[in-house]
Amino acid sequence: MTQQVTNDLIFALDIGTRSVVGLIVRFDGDTFSIIDYEIAEHKERSMLDGQIHDIEAVSLVVETIKNKLSIRNGVLKKVAVAAAGRSLKTKRVTLEQPLAGHSFLTKDEVRSLELSAIGQAQKELATEQSEIDLSNYFCVGYSIVNYYLDGQLISNLVDQRGSMAQVDIIATFLPRIVVDSLITALHHAELSLDMLTLEPIAAINVLIPSTMRKLNIALVDIGAGTSDIAITAEGTIIAYGMVPRAGDEITEALGQAFLLDFSDAEIMKRSLSHKDQVTFADVLGMEHTLPSTEVVMQIDEDIQKLALEISNKILELNGKAPQAVMLIGGGSLTPQLPMKIAQILNLPDTRVAVRGTDAIKNLEIQHEIVSGPEFITPIGIAVAAKKHPVKYITVSVNEREIHLFDLKKIHVGDVLLHAGFDMKKLCGKPGLAMAIKVNGIMKFIPGTWGEPPIITLNDKIAHYDDLVHDQDHLTVIPGKDGSPACPTIQDVMENIATLDIFLNGRLYSVPPLFLVNGIECDLNTLLHDRDEVWIRLPRNIQEVLQYTEQLDLVEVEELSYTLNGQVQRWERYSIEFKLNGQLALPTSLINQGDHIEIHYHEKSNLMISSLIPEGERIQLDTEVTFNGLKIRLPIIRTKITLNGDIISEDNPIHPGDKIMIETIETTPPIFGDVFRIAEVRIKKPDPGSRLKLLINSEPADFGSKIKHGDRLELLWEPEEEFSISDPEHLEVRHLKN
Repeated sequence: MTQQVTNDLIFALDIGTRSVVGLIVRFDGDTFSIIDYEIAEHKERSMLDGQIHDIEAVSLVVETIKNKLSIRNGVLKKVAVAAAGRSLKTKRVTLEQPLAGHSFLTKDEVRSLELSAIGQAQKELATEQSEIDLSNYFCVGYSIVNYYLDGQLISNLVDQRGSMAQVDIIATFLPRIVVDSLITALHHAELSLDMLTLEPIAAINVLIPSTMRKLNIALVDIGAGTSDIAITAEGTIIAYGMVPRAGDEITEALGQAFLLDFSDAEIMKRSLSHKDQVTFADVLGMEHTLPSTEVVMQIDEDIQKLALEISNKILELNGKAPQAVMLIGGGSLTPQLPMKIAQILNLPDTRVAVRGTDAIKNLEIQHEIVSGPEFITPIGIAVAAKKHPVKYITVSVNEREIHLFDLKKIHVGDVLLHAGFDMKKLCGKPGLAMAIKVNGIMKFIPGTWGEPPIITLNDKIAHYDDLVHDQDHLTVIPGKDGSPACPTIQDVMENIATLDIFLNGRLYSVPPLFLVNGIECDLNTLLHDRDEVWIRLPRNIQEVLQYTEQLDLVEVEELSYTLNGQVQRWERYSIEFKLNGQLALPTSLINQGDHIEIHYHEKSNLMISSLIPEGERIQLDTEVTFNGLKIRLPIIRTKITLNGDIISEDNPIHPGDKIMIETIETTPPIFGDVFRIAEVRIKKPDPGSRLKLLINSEPADFGSKIKHGDRLELLWEPEEEFSISDPEHLEVRHLKN
């Protein structure tokens, strides 16, 4: 036949690990029937765990089925296929996001948090698979496990307000390589992809309609290499999973037990479900006929392992035993498997059942052979292709074309994720916070909240939840980051009362004192990260005067002069403080309601003598006796100049005076120096007498050196006898100043 397949016919392919099933299904309103089918097994292990490993080999099997069906039903050009549920990757992540604190969460912000969590799951999944391009994974669904606000479980974040939001999600992804390899294999077989679905979805669509999905049901598709699991509850599919154990493990167990090659063991396995006894020849050529029950007993341990792994996976995905378990796929015919699963899950035997095509409503079967559980998925693919088609859609994002599979309703957020946008970076980041220690307590000052992105869909403002259709175009402008925290002292100031005191009889309310890193500042001082701020009331009289700006109550006049080249200042007034009537110091502590009095007194004139250090006042002298009179001769003295003139230390100082004070050491004294100190009056004796000088009774002259304690004498050497001590002839006394 060369006629074209009509529009009411669907060509569906179930490309499995062991075999490929092709169906031609006719639809008549809500009723459909299988009008033709073909089954072909892979000649080699060209598929593993639902993933095509040898595209050429798989395409040859597909082409064989297509050609046989085309001969009987007309030319086949398009086909509906399913991506294996075992290829799905499920990731659970928890994501936290700090909040502005002062605003309520909008629906868009909550959706952004969810999408950020999906993006995180996508990133973690890509990292685990050593992938760089995040778009290699389609998100085919996700569910919210829990929301949290400030660490507390909450049912809905919208319109809530707090400091930290958290979402816990389970997201499911389909690797792009699975889809790409399917499309390539079809292309080699000269077929184009008409529609795509997922195997668990396909099976559930025909076995568990939406009206039944409120029930907690586990659907297990037991194939050759893996057992795929999908679980329904709350009206949707809540989880997918896979166990890497299925029919091939039972086949291999039979081969080990009865010395059979794999193909013969496979034939024996299929006979066990509908024959009371089986006949087979082992690898030695010996024929055997055994009851099916005896054969099953030999592989009981392997059946138990398969049942245990499937049951444990169901418990892991569902968190508890489901209400019922449906088994489909060729491996579901394994003897005693339903009963063992029921026992492990603690369910009645009637709650675990193998379902065949007879369980599908509105299905007319024209071929008895397609009534078994292995045909559920292929029929589901055809039904999904008609009732729930999945096609490519193309969306422009910032003028770049993005291709997506329409596995579900596509929203703006889904497109942005697939386009590679980091959802956390789309929203402007909050400005950097700042840590400030205030009165010993660490405070965190947040920056301003980042701005949301501007998203337009077909030139209209859009939100993450808006639906996207084929040929739509999106424009995305990332939000701007918030500004870093820029607080002043006023922003971190605590409620501190004023200090009320009386100053010279007047009431003052003194404001707090502000110190930043030990330096006094005002309220408008900008703070920096890790600053230490102290805010307190004034503690003593000095701080009160400073912060009430009352220092001008004491008019202190200063006298400025220069001493030995250094400018000096002297206050003309002395200040006296009284606190509650008692003498006090500027550092005296004060309390609320205290009375402070300030008095000042004028000082006497500043004299040069007050500037001479005590050590420099002492003059060193040499003491001698001169004719019995004690004489002091200075050997070190102080020299004082005022504005260049030598003066005594009794002069007063005036503003602007330039004073030099220095110490001068004189030469050692001689006999003649005593005449600068002493006055000698001698009556001249009779003629012929001559003057004589003695030091310690030894002859000397006016230049003879003298030392401390010497005894000096001045006398006439008489020509006639007379007394030298006669007051009429000699008188010695100190010179007057």
